[in-house]
Amino acid sequence: MLKQKLQTHQIILLVISGIVFIMGIMLIIAPAAIYPDPSKGFQVMRSMELGSAFNVMVKPDQNDISKNTSEFLAWWSPGQYLVPYFFKLIFGVNTGRASSIVTLLFSLSGIFGFYYFFKKAGFTPMISALSVLFIVIQLSFFTPYVFYNGGEVLLFGYTGWFLYGCIAIEKITWKLVVFLFIGGILGFICKSSFLWMYAATCLFLWLRFSMGTKDIIRWIKNGIWIGVPAVLSLFMVYHFYLSKGANPSSITGSMKLVWETFGFPFASPILTAFSVDDLTNGLLFHDDPPMFTYFWGVIIVLICAVLSILLIWFIVKKAPHKNYALLLVVFYVVSVLFFGQSFLRQANISYEARHLRLIGLIAAPGIIYLVSRLQTGYKYLFYFICFVIAYSSYKYFVPSYFQNKNIGARGYSGIAQLFIDQPSLNYIRNLDKQNNNAIFVFNSPDLSLEIERNRTITVETIGAEVAIDYDEYVYNGHAGPLYIVLPADYIGPKSTIMRKCFPGYTGFKMTMLSNDYILWEAK
Repeated sequence: MLKQKLQTHQIILLVISGIVFIMGIMLIIAPAAIYPDPSKGFQVMRSMELGSAFNVMVKPDQNDISKNTSEFLAWWSPGQYLVPYFFKLIFGVNTGRASSIVTLLFSLSGIFGFYYFFKKAGFTPMISALSVLFIVIQLSFFTPYVFYNGGEVLLFGYTGWFLYGCIAIEKITWKLVVFLFIGGILGFICKSSFLWMYAATCLFLWLRFSMGTKDIIRWIKNGIWIGVPAVLSLFMVYHFYLSKGANPSSITGSMKLVWETFGFPFASPILTAFSVDDLTNGLLFHDDPPMFTYFWGVIIVLICAVLSILLIWFIVKKAPHKNYALLLVVFYVVSVLFFGQSFLRQANISYEARHLRLIGLIAAPGIIYLVSRLQTGYKYLFYFICFVIAYSSYKYFVPSYFQNKNIGARGYSGIAQLFIDQPSLNYIRNLDKQNNNAIFVFNSPDLSLEIERNRTITVETIGAEVAIDYDEYVYNGHAGPLYIVLPADYIGPKSTIMRKCFPGYTGFKMTMLSNDYILWEAK
């Protein structure tokens, strides 16, 4: 019997999966660098490995560094380190390789999760496969292969399947109750920002099962069926996690209503689906030099907001499945309300499109479907845009990967360290092996992951204005040798400030670890 030939959409998925698998193997061979957020999570993991309670980070007490203080880290969800920790225990690998395995598996999970979600939402296998391809060429998909971003890659691997469940459940039964209760907890474990997505899910399901009837009692009953498991899930999350420490929503400033307050979330479909925010190095928030001034960044955001509203309107008007259209609108509206009020209250959430990436993911099949109905000339314009996005992603990934592989320093964690060179790291590692009661001070949280035997302190980088709040920097007391590792450009006033932050120590001695890094030590 002749084997059935693979269809085009299957070939597309196989090619995508194959490329991602190869990238994953490359990543396991040479693990990525790490964002500050998951590095804090890995510090918690290290504390747990040394005997602390769940999600509790043990660190030197700022009032007396001879003692320790404990902190329940509720600022970030635990999945960013718990899932890699699982692979560390199973395979006996270091943190870098464990996080690489997570990136590979959750990338593949996201690819197939969103593919099956798109199909279930009413799109053809070909549109669904092309939509996944459109997602994969985005810069955000390549980010965890350069910097492990913790909850974001976990959320990508999870939300496709979660949305599939939202569409697949046909009626309100006990299955829906279990799905909502467990799904809410698992989503939060992946990333705390899942909570706004969870709220959108509950609203979508309520409208989906209630629209079409004027029976008020039916609306109330549906609300109870959906609301009870959702409330129970949120209670579990709040009682056992969020209530135990500070989180982004608990810290706010005064009200600030500006054009970007709601303009940025309104612009999310264009900013995320077409990598606009990533390709411009961040329109409103950036670590690297921006492509545009803040003023022009706001103007571009407002233009993208108008285009996004038009895009969503056209997708809803032309979408072949009403449940998909309803889901897209609900998630878009909830995201605008959630992030708009967060920006209005100046909550500790940055103006970065990655926070709203899900909107672009959900909109992907709608965009591909609209393009498939355009005239040939417009299709070629879209293909050109996709080529620019894909080429930019390639130009980002390839040099960055080989910089991590060939230049990034590596030590105990296996993570590519960008804020220290190999000779300096080797020197620090030897000091760690020679001491049992020392304290190492770094200005980058990922460097603390290279210390096995001693305690660490992470301080914020001193800016160009050379001004700090000493209450946040000063650590009193004395406890064994103190080693302060700093960039060489700290020589001068910044070094003086850092030494004054440890009044219990005197007689500091400076060592040039390399041309780029210095060590201040006091015993």
